[in-house]
Parts: sequence; C-alpha cells; structure tokens
Amino acid sequence: MTASYVVLHKSGELAKRAKRAWEMLAECRICPRKCKVNRLQGETSQCRTADKPVVCSFHAHFGEESPLVGRHGSGTIFFTHCNLRCLYCQNYTISQLGEGQVTEIEDLAKMMLALQRARCHNINFVSPTHVVPQILAALELAARRGLTIPLVYNTGGYDSLETLELLDGIIDVYMPDMKYSDEQTAKRLSGIANYPELNRLAVKEMHRQVGDLVVDEQGVAQRGLLVRHLVLPGGLSGSEEAFRFLAQEISTNTYLNIMDQYRPCYKAGEHPPLNRPLTKEEYQEAVERALQHGLTRLDRPRRVFIFWE
Repeated sequence: MTASYVVLHKSGELAKRAKRAWEMLAECRICPRKCKVNRLQGETSQCRTADKPVVCSFHAHFGEESPLVGRHGSGTIFFTHCNLRCLYCQNYTISQLGEGQVTEIEDLAKMMLALQRARCHNINFVSPTHVVPQILAALELAARRGLTIPLVYNTGGYDSLETLELLDGIIDVYMPDMKYSDEQTAKRLSGIANYPELNRLAVKEMHRQVGDLVVDEQGVAQRGLLVRHLVLPGGLSGSEEAFRFLAQEISTNTYLNIMDQYRPCYKAGEHPPLNRPLTKEEYQEAVERALQHGLTRLDRPRRVFIFWE
C-alpha cells in the first residue's frame, strides 16, 4: 500500500501544502492557541519553537502500540516542546524543559530516510502539532529522495482544524490523545482552553480523513485512526464521556489504547490525586466502561505496571 503523501508529492500538491503551512508561521496559528507571533523572524510563544524544529531523538521504537511496531519497530522522531503544559507529563524533560537540538529541515528529512533504511514500518512524529510546517517542508525533501512508508501523527490532541485540513491525504495514521472530558480539568492540569470541544472536533476530522484503522496481513497499521486515552487517578481523565463520544460519534470499531502507565512525574506531587499512581480498580473500571460502550478493539498492555494499592 503506497503512502498517501507519495501521490500528492508526484502531483505537486505536497509542495503547495508545505508552502501554505510555512506561511502560517508568519502570524502563527498552527495550533488552537493562535499565538500570532512571527516565528519566521525568530519569535516564540507557548511552544517555544521558532522556524526550526527542535528534535530530542529519533530511532526505531518497540514500545508503541502493536500495529505500529510490527517486527522492525516504529520510526519515531521525538520533537522537543509542546503546546500543552501538563503538570504530570512523563516526558517533561523533553516537552517542558526543552531537551533536544535545533535541527535543520534538511537534517529532519535525512532522519526520515534513515528510519526507512532501518526497515521501520512507519515514520512516527511524536508531538508534531507545533511543527507541522517544518515537517511538511522536510517531507517534501524526503519524498523527493524516495521516502514511501506511512506517516503517523502522534499528538496530544490539541490540534486546529485549519492545520489538520492541510494534512488531509498526507498523514496515513492519526494517533491523538483524548486526555480530558472536562474543560476546567484540562485548564487546571494542562493550561489550555476548550480542550474537550477542540479535541473532539479534531478526532472527528482525523477519522473523516483516514477512517478506522486498517492493518496488513502482518497486523501492521497502514491507515486509519488509533486513539490513546491515559487513565488518570481519581477519574480526572473523564473516561466514560470519552468512550461514549467515540462509540456514538466516531465508530465502535475505533482502535483504542486505554493506557495504564500513569505515575506521578514533574509537578504531579503538588496536585492530589495526581500524586499517586493509578489503582488496578481504576484502570479496570475504565476498560469495562469502554467494553460497555461497544469499544472492543483494544490495544492490550504488553508490560507490567506498578499500581497503587
């Protein structure tokens, strides 16, 4: 199965999309924050990124969802910084403290090609929301040099429809978080406004573009939607409402990873009940809620986590 962006590259449409996205940096409206700073002139705001992406690492990753990993791993590129401010972020040294290196567009393209040569099944952009223009610029170079494997958009779920529309026909697999179902909780824990509303609009648009997850004969993802939901202590993630939305407004065939690996990190110790790990009962209740809503296509945990008793 040929990745969607290959067709757009051959027609010249990929280059046009990349140009349009790049122009949006002049008065940045890439994400729902719409900071309107001129990132082309070196200005930064909430995502702390100007015109060049900052990359923490890139490698074949074997800890992602099974349809992404396959035999040879998911080719992850971890972008530094984020448009969220999650108090409990488990990758806070990257997302909040800025661990990583400023990277040229040319080098970002080379990373993609290196991951393809390593036989990774896909290019997995981790925290891509704030660097979509840079990704598209690098993708145009990489496609010109033979990149053909699927692209995964691995996002916190706070994405704008305007930017997602630019990605239509480019991204093969969307993997958004659905973090919260309550607006005030999102504002308190991640410093963002209107998360549930905007997140659901984004998930709807992603599903419109790619549909339910499709895998090949080896079980490797080729195209579609894969949703992540991290269960937080004390019901803070609003699992019931998230699962109802997926079942009623997206599809009961949605591939869903109900994540059980929450542990207190970063500033979580200052914000009970985030100051404790998840309990087995809290996680099991979330799984049961998903099943009750007809969501049976679940990614099963492949590791043993320590729960709070």
